[in-house]
Order: sequence, then C-alpha cells, then structure tokens
Amino acid sequence: MQRVFEALSSQIRRKMLAYLAHADLTAGEIAARFEISKPAVSQHLTVLENAGLVTSEKKGQFVHYSLVPDHLANTLSSYAQEVCPVSKPLKAESAAIAKARKS
Repeated sequence: MQRVFEALSSQIRRKMLAYLAHADLTAGEIAARFEISKPAVSQHLTVLENAGLVTSEKKGQFVHYSLVPDHLANTLSSYAQEVCPVSKPLKAESAAIAKARKS
C-alpha cells in the first residue's frame, strides 16, 4: 500500500494514469505528451509498475504500458478523473487514441 500512495503522490504519475485510461501506450508516446525527459518518463512508469498500477509488455522494440484495471486505486482514480479539470482531457485523449486504433 505504501508504494501505491507514493506512486499517486506525484501529479505527473496521476496524469499518466489518466492518459493510459483507454489505450495502451509506449513510453515514447507517453513522453511525447508530457514535457519531461524520456528517462524521467521511464522512472515514473517504473514507480507506477512497482506499485502494481500499470503493467508493461515488450512488443518488438517497444514497451507498451497499460493500466491494471482491477486495482482499487485505478478504479478510484478513474472516478476522480471524471471531474478533475487536469485529468479529464487526458482521459478523453486516451479514448480518442483507442478509437483511432480500432478504425
């Protein structure tokens, strides 16, 4: 539980969770959305993965990240993102990415 609270204590990591709400994304896709370095993105994703909030899967040369949907913290975070002025647009952008990939 300590790792979950530490992971959620960062606004950037909460934003990353919102961005992963509907689509699996590579570290590069996530880094392109946030104004931080790729090594910093990688560190944040490692914290989220160590907390059990995201999983990673290597596909070819890319590592794809996705939410762990059954984690209670992700469920609560998703609920809060619906009204959060910062996270709601990221979640909507994630849904648009998922929709575009299906087309």
